[in-house]
Amino acid sequence: MDRVFEGVGVALVTLFDDSGALDAAATASLAAQLVGSGVRAVVVAGSTGEAATLERDERIRLLEAVRDALGSSTPVLAGTGAPSARQAATLTRDAVEHGADAVLALSPPRSIDLLGYYDAVAKAAAGVPVLAYHFPAVSAPGIPVELLAELPIVGLKDSTGEPPRLLAELDALEPSGAALYTGSSSILSFAAPLGCTGAILSLANAEPERCRAAFDGDAGAQRALFGAHVAAHDRFPLGLKELVAQRFGTSTTCRV
Repeated sequence: MDRVFEGVGVALVTLFDDSGALDAAATASLAAQLVGSGVRAVVVAGSTGEAATLERDERIRLLEAVRDALGSSTPVLAGTGAPSARQAATLTRDAVEHGADAVLALSPPRSIDLLGYYDAVAKAAAGVPVLAYHFPAVSAPGIPVELLAELPIVGLKDSTGEPPRLLAELDALEPSGAALYTGSSSILSFAAPLGCTGAILSLANAEPERCRAAFDGDAGAQRALFGAHVAAHDRFPLGLKELVAQRFGTSTTCRV
C-alpha cells in the first residue's frame, strides 16, 4: 500500500489576525517555513488548526493558500472529520477539489456506524487516500482496534499516546500494509523503531527539528521535547500558539 508520506508531518495551527479573521497567507508562510525545517507533510484544518471554528469557505481558502505555498513536492492533507457522514463527505469533496493529496478524518462522536462513516468519506474522496483519526479525548469513543482492518483507509493517526494501543494498531494494520502515524510527541522515539510510518504532530509547529530527531530515535531529543510537550498542551491551543510565536513571530489569536 502506498504511503502518503513517511517521517514527521505537522498538524498545522491556523493563524488569525487580531480581530479573529483567518490569515491564510500567514498560515501558508508558516507551513513553508516548517517544510524548510524538514517537516515532510502538512495537515490543514485538523483539530490543532481549530477546524471546528472554520467556515466552509475558510477551509477552502486555507487549503488553497498552503497548497500554493508548498507546490507539489510536499503532501498537503486536509482534516475532514465531522459529526456526521454527510458533513464529512462534503468536507472531503471540497478538500479533493481544492488540491488535498489526502484527507484525515477524525471519527465522529458517539458513532454507532464507523464503517458507514468511513465508506462515505472514501466514496467522496474518489481515490484520494483516506487516513482515519483516533483521538477519543476529542471525539469519543474513537475507533476500536478490531474494526481497523475493515475500514477503507490507507492509514491511521492515533493521538492517544498510549503504547499498548499503538502496539495493537501495528498488529492490526500490518496485514494490509496500512500506515500508522502517532500524534503524540511524547512517544516518538518509541514509535518509530516499532514500525510506525511517521508522526503528525502539533508540536512540530514549534519544534520541527527536535521532533524529527526524536522520531529518528534520538532519546536525548525526546527528553528535550518534554517541556515543550507540556507547555503546548497547557490551555491548548493557546499554549501551542505561544510556543510558535516565540519561534516564528506569529499571532497567538485563537478562536477557541
